Amino acid sequence: MSLWHDVRLMNTLANVVTGATLLAALAAGTWWLSQRSYFTLRDVGIEAAQGHPLRHVSAPLLRVAVTRHVRGNFFTVDLDAVRATFETVPWVRRASVRRVWPDGLVVAIEEHRPLAFWGDGRLVNTFGELFAANLAEAEEDGNLPQFSGPEGSALQVARRYAELREAVAPLGAHPDSVALSPRYAWTMQLDDGTTLLLGRDQGVPVERRVARWVEAWPEVTAGLGRRAGVIDLRYPNGFAIRSLVLLAGADGHDATPAHRRH
Repeated sequence: MSLWHDVRLMNTLANVVTGATLLAALAAGTWWLSQRSYFTLRDVGIEAAQGHPLRHVSAPLLRVAVTRHVRGNFFTVDLDAVRATFETVPWVRRASVRRVWPDGLVVAIEEHRPLAFWGDGRLVNTFGELFAANLAEAEEDGNLPQFSGPEGSALQVARRYAELREAVAPLGAHPDSVALSPRYAWTMQLDDGTTLLLGRDQGVPVERRVARWVEAWPEVTAGLGRRAGVIDLRYPNGFAIRSLVLLAGADGHDATPAHRRH
């Protein structure tokens, strides 16, 4: 039997051709419709991400600065490209973009929340991430501490800062700076100018040595009769005290023995 006499096959082929023709017509119509000016992007709305009110980013200024880089219409705009463009703006940590029918976009902005200054002139946010922004704007809520450390250590320093801040809180003190050396030894300076040499994370953990010092310090201070300049906590079972007066002396050596805790 020839192909032309197979009714079932002929019907199948006819249906395939008809379906393909309809799909092609639908695609062409969709493309034509998508190019109409009705769908040209006319409005880009800026809003704060839920739970993240905007403090440093001005929505009108952000819209003016960024929307000229938005390309396409409602159907063709590249949402990932729009998001990436917004995330290049200072203080913007994260942006999410959605379409609004028929000619708009809404961009939800999450700002960086500054935690500290970093040693190279950038800022550290509350997620332990580095970012660049106007440093003067960062201290609107008060002075920020200073962090420093090897490349890639910002999150580690931020976590250690949180631990140390809680540890010294019973003394009414607050860390002004936390530094991690290239050899991964820790140093902290308090807001009264006292420097704590914390050493490396080996042997007795840093947090345990600080807790031991915090417990003993009120009693030691009462008998010391002067302000300590440097507290050396690198000992396994005690700490040494050096005063500012002694540090200003000619030899600079400590005359105060290590305070032992067993």
